[in-house]
Amino acid sequence: MKIRIGEEVLTEHIRVLVRLDFKGEPRSSRFFFGGKGREEMAELFREQQVALLRNVPLQGIVIEDFDLSPDIYTMRENKGRKSKDVAYAPVILKLRLQNLDDLLPILLKPEFRKIEFVSPEEVTIHRLDLERLLFRLSQIYQQELAALEQRLFQ
Repeated sequence: MKIRIGEEVLTEHIRVLVRLDFKGEPRSSRFFFGGKGREEMAELFREQQVALLRNVPLQGIVIEDFDLSPDIYTMRENKGRKSKDVAYAPVILKLRLQNLDDLLPILLKPEFRKIEFVSPEEVTIHRLDLERLLFRLSQIYQQELAALEQRLFQ
């Protein structure tokens, strides 16, 4: 990312905070014991996903920090006539990246909730960078549609 300050052009990394909320639904026990509640399942799923993010590199993204301190919360979800309580376990990722289009795979996850740009304060996007961003967005969208169609028609 190139940043213009007056007449000077600097190359700087983009730093963002991204919040992902991992969903946990209760798992019933097979017998009289061993079932896990929604909060436990949300916590377990969050730990699994954080372990994946730590061990699997993401192209163009450096994960600087994981914040697991936000509390698990519960919400009532309505699906048609049915409603149930679902727990969410948030994690805040501090990311460093060079291009905005590297961020798209994380932003398109169903767990994505919020993004906050830490630096730079002001970003000017060149026409070619915007075209690349929109093209990559279109590619990811087309891949998701193809995967959905494949699951539906199998």
